[in-house]
Amino acid sequence: MPTPNPHALEFLQTRRSRPAKTLTTPVPDRAALLPLLTAAARSPDHGKLEPWRFIVIEKPAMARIADVAQRRAEVLALDPDQTAKGRGQYDAGNLAVVVVEVEKPSEKIPVLEQTYSAGAVCLALLNAALAAGWGANWLSGWPSHDRGFMTEAFDLAAHERIAGIIHIGTETSAPPDRPRPDVQGITTWLSD
Repeated sequence: MPTPNPHALEFLQTRRSRPAKTLTTPVPDRAALLPLLTAAARSPDHGKLEPWRFIVIEKPAMARIADVAQRRAEVLALDPDQTAKGRGQYDAGNLAVVVVEVEKPSEKIPVLEQTYSAGAVCLALLNAALAAGWGANWLSGWPSHDRGFMTEAFDLAAHERIAGIIHIGTETSAPPDRPRPDVQGITTWLSD
């Protein structure tokens, strides 16, 4: 008979991301962030490849990265709204962790499974931050998918890409819950 952990199950069933624009200081210091990164690194990792790594963006680096997003938006000829949204998460950010997918050569582990593992790390980091009492949000946006931004902002190699950016801070307001999936409607039961 399994030993339940009702508190963990309740947390997972009620967890709610906090909009990044509502996060403020204080943010976790390095000592408080390390246990969250450790929890995220316990994500499923078929073949023990560790197909991901972390880049922590602290407040002093946010302005530089916002400027990179601005320059890339100009190169890509994006409209003002896209430009503002792309740089906005860095203009307003106080602390964020970039989860970088690192494609590893493997005869046994397909690249897609490595992508899934990097996504699992993003969710695990988000949930670890929330469980620790911080507000957190997983963002991406056009800069996260632009190779020029990845290279200029974070010096990512050709076999690396951004899986997600997890903003972490103190929440200023708890958002209302949003509609959730109808689990019965999306579940198929196979009995034989």
